Amino acid sequence: MQRPNIVFIISHDTGRYLGTYGRNVETPEIDELASEGIQFNQYFCSQPQCSPSRGSIMTGRYGHNHGMMGLAHMGHSIYEQLETIPSELNKIGYRTSLIGLYHESVNDEFDPYKLGYQNYQQVPGNWATDVTDHFVDFLKEENKRDDDSPFYVSLGFEETHRPFDDYEPVDLDEVVLPDYLPDTEEVRKDFAQFYRSGMDMDDAVGRIKRAIKEQGFDDNTIIIFTTDHGIAFPRAKGTLYDSGLETAFLMKFPEGMYEQGYQSDALLCNVDLMPTIFDLVDCKVPEGVDGVSFLPLIEGEVEQTRDHFFAEMTWHDKYHPMRGVRTQKYKYIRNFEDGPKVYMPYDLHTSLTGEVVRDEYYVPNVDEELYDLEADPAELNNIASDEAYREVVADLRAKVDQWMEASDDPLLKGRVPGYEAEEWETVDDDYESRKK
Repeated sequence: MQRPNIVFIISHDTGRYLGTYGRNVETPEIDELASEGIQFNQYFCSQPQCSPSRGSIMTGRYGHNHGMMGLAHMGHSIYEQLETIPSELNKIGYRTSLIGLYHESVNDEFDPYKLGYQNYQQVPGNWATDVTDHFVDFLKEENKRDDDSPFYVSLGFEETHRPFDDYEPVDLDEVVLPDYLPDTEEVRKDFAQFYRSGMDMDDAVGRIKRAIKEQGFDDNTIIIFTTDHGIAFPRAKGTLYDSGLETAFLMKFPEGMYEQGYQSDALLCNVDLMPTIFDLVDCKVPEGVDGVSFLPLIEGEVEQTRDHFFAEMTWHDKYHPMRGVRTQKYKYIRNFEDGPKVYMPYDLHTSLTGEVVRDEYYVPNVDEELYDLEADPAELNNIASDEAYREVVADLRAKVDQWMEASDDPLLKGRVPGYEAEEWETVDDDYESRKK
């Protein structure tokens, strides 16, 4: 049986801000993809930032296990010896290509070929419309091939990363803000431009779907749509709250391959993607991966493949080490250094929304946080010191301890090496003083 082609679409900082996930953003093309395929409603990343999260997708490992504990352009890299999705698919006859954005490095080298890709198409700006133009050309070239070997192609979009300044905002009255942010005109303006960025991305997804069908690949191509982490707004990106870890994940299979047209609420993590793809195409899963294949879930053999996952944050453009664990009901977070209650990367700190929330967020953090996700889905009420939850805290604390020890987390040995982004040197505020 011929192995299926795989088109992997990954956006930037989108979280689940799509119409199909109940947000009021107009994304009809992505919504249609979800309705025809499988929508996963409880799919999370394990790191709320670009490079580490993408490293986990590529390797099936948590950040400190694949080596990329911070951003690629700030000296953090995947360990050279580790297998990646494209490197292993190459071995079973796939032709692997990357078009557009990537944010992983190996041994400090930004080189798609070192990540395992056989072909790379650079796209200035990595805007979705331009990436899609190249993808259409890619499919036309595929149609000229004489051999029937399958392809794996990753399409990387810049959207919905900041800045949003070039986007015409939607009407401010159309915006529905998340519960964890204040409803002010500044925040609404910020979201109004973010909405439009997502709508532009949606148009590109529609073109991708149509091109696959028009070029005759729809009967043997799996389409995957996901993003790297939560939205680029305060109390989301850069935090271990669900708003930072939540990611969209949609899969559409060729007709007749698997039952689809439904939504799954099974708890999943993006470290699970590599082993799942490999199970789908009969590729050996490397030893030592942290992920668990959810193919049995897709096949209807089980209802759950995991009951918790771990999350971490070490470096972004500042040092802010955290470790945590999420179950269906609880979120436990441990802060390993003094810092602000809510860390904001530089682009969020200087955003319209960031200026509004600094006074509230730049107060001292606490050692431990616990949230009841059923009673408090926005994670606004830290109950770690509540005596009624003492046993829950102890159990989840032990889980994190055991995980860190078993995986030889570098954080156990002290401060993880790295450096702050130069942009912070120009910021005239009391960020450092509020850490104390």
